[in-house]
Amino acid sequence: MDKKTTSRDGTSLAYQRTGQGPAVILISGAMSTGATVAPLARPLSERFSVVSYDRRGRGESGDTAPYAVAREVEDLAALIEAVGGEAALYGVSSGGALALEAAASGLPVRRVAVYETPFAVHEEGVKERSEYTERLTEALAQGRRGDAVELFLRLTGLAEKMIQGARQSPMWAGMEALAPSLAYDDAVMGDGRVPRDRLASITVPVLALAGGASPAWMREAAQAVAEAAPEGMYRALEGETHMVDPTVLAPVLAEFFAP
Repeated sequence: MDKKTTSRDGTSLAYQRTGQGPAVILISGAMSTGATVAPLARPLSERFSVVSYDRRGRGESGDTAPYAVAREVEDLAALIEAVGGEAALYGVSSGGALALEAAASGLPVRRVAVYETPFAVHEEGVKERSEYTERLTEALAQGRRGDAVELFLRLTGLAEKMIQGARQSPMWAGMEALAPSLAYDDAVMGDGRVPRDRLASITVPVLALAGGASPAWMREAAQAVAEAAPEGMYRALEGETHMVDPTVLAPVLAEFFAP
């Protein structure tokens, strides 16, 4: 990250900007930084001025207690102001929930695209997320960062054997460093349900995407987002999973974000 801006509460935000054209801000999901979405910035920068940033509490950005989702919306407001006063937003996973909340909050956003925002579409999903919130809050309060990361990995459906393997990997220290920000993504997701009332207030086009090879509930969630937004559209990317290929995703976003 080679640029900095400051949010309303004084938090320093690190970001990178590549390419020229209308601004597009990429919003990463849980357990990730701006570097996670950087591979998508490269193909998009041929037509847009693409911004990838470290959300608060991650990477080179600062953090200020107490956390509130509204502070992350203010972070996006500061970034939008820094790159010209208007932008399109793309959010992946829980970053999509933040993108949608920013648009619902009335920020100067042209269009919003989200990929597999993991809203619960069935009551068992709502219950699972409630239990996760409770256990995550407890683990972080007790300083058990590794346990917090494990809880998140289980929530994503990762097999126990792979979770234990991850604990032994060189990446684990970095994952533990990001663990406190899991509470931020959990807050952004609310109670886990599709926030239909908030989505109904979005006045710009919304593109909800999902992978054709992802679990059916992911596609159902994306469809529900599209249906709740007044100018919502849904599209499934054939053969893709939650780890979507940037070279497949970029042309779809470029078409949607085109002025």
